[in-house]
Amino acid sequence: MRIRKAQERGHVNHGWLNTFHTFSFASYHDPKHMGFRALRVINEDTVGPGQGFGTHPHNNMEIMTYVMSGALEHKDSMGNGSIIRPGDVQVMSAGSGVTHSEFNPSGDEPTHLLQIWIQPNVVNGPPNYQQRRLPSGALENRWALLASGDPSDNVALIRQDARIHATKLSSGSTLPLKVNGPRAAWLHVAQGNAELSAGGVSTELNAGDAAALEEPMELLGAALTTRSTAEVLWFDLP
Repeated sequence: MRIRKAQERGHVNHGWLNTFHTFSFASYHDPKHMGFRALRVINEDTVGPGQGFGTHPHNNMEIMTYVMSGALEHKDSMGNGSIIRPGDVQVMSAGSGVTHSEFNPSGDEPTHLLQIWIQPNVVNGPPNYQQRRLPSGALENRWALLASGDPSDNVALIRQDARIHATKLSSGSTLPLKVNGPRAAWLHVAQGNAELSAGGVSTELNAGDAAALEEPMELLGAALTTRSTAEVLWFDLP
């Protein structure tokens, strides 16, 4: 188990944008934290009212936006326009190239989100956009599958052998992590706090903290337990 504490992340406050970088991004560079397996970026962003990211390009990256509070307005060169809110799963496969913009449409409420980048296993494919609404209660004390590289999972499709899960745990809940084979797991606590147990070792994770698990035997015995509440993302990676 390797722990990445919230206060160790890169941090920049632009005024309109307060952002924390789990991995190297933009002006924050740390050669020890360039990503984990196929997971390249987790940025925790708070976007001020009426502010946002102007039109900019991407290519060959699977980009997920996970909104925790507020809303984010998306527009792209494929003709898509939408509002992303908590409970929505949004994935943009940049492929051979796409431009998009993201703005907080509220005049008085900030938007709190995670932007996640996964490196694809197929490059220069056609750009694609997906947005789905999770069923009510889908995250409550269970893992909800948000995105996957397997079309048979019937969730948002990404171009990588990976699965992205999320949960909202209530006080006193325990939830196992079941991973088989030569896989790795990255856990990111979006909000709240939880205790992670794996391989006979336990550690407390608070908001913004993350943990990497790379030994299959440890993964088989891993579990999360909460004393209060927690919102956690789990990346199952090759």
